Amino acid sequence: MIRELCKDDAILSKKCQRATPEDAPLAQDLIDTLRSVEDGACLAANQIGETKAVAVYLDDNGEAHVLYNPRIMMGLNATRTVEGCLSHDEPSKVTRYGKVKVSYDELVDGKFVPRRRDLTGWEAQMVQHMVDHCNGKLV
Repeated sequence: MIRELCKDDAILSKKCQRATPEDAPLAQDLIDTLRSVEDGACLAANQIGETKAVAVYLDDNGEAHVLYNPRIMMGLNATRTVEGCLSHDEPSKVTRYGKVKVSYDELVDGKFVPRRRDLTGWEAQMVQHMVDHCNGKLV
């Protein structure tokens, strides 16, 4: 279901609760909402008003990737950049890593399976942005 984007800093600045397998419908709402937004690339649950650690991003092929309880384990090659956010009107200056190791849960057959991935470039930047949202960090 497509949900309305949240721009309320009180919700966006709250640290998200750990997700559970029962949050799968929320992940689908994130995918549906993200696909409905022109030029949308990533979305965290608090951006649709739900304070759960669930995030979705679209890769270069438009495939959706769901990350439950994402966490940045390591980052390399920090640089300053300017990025936009669907929950804020103005772009922000942020520090992002060019390469990250992320840990997250993936839903497989109704159960969480822990995963780790190395990401670079645009995917790394999107995941860092969403992890910030899950941690209640406003850019």
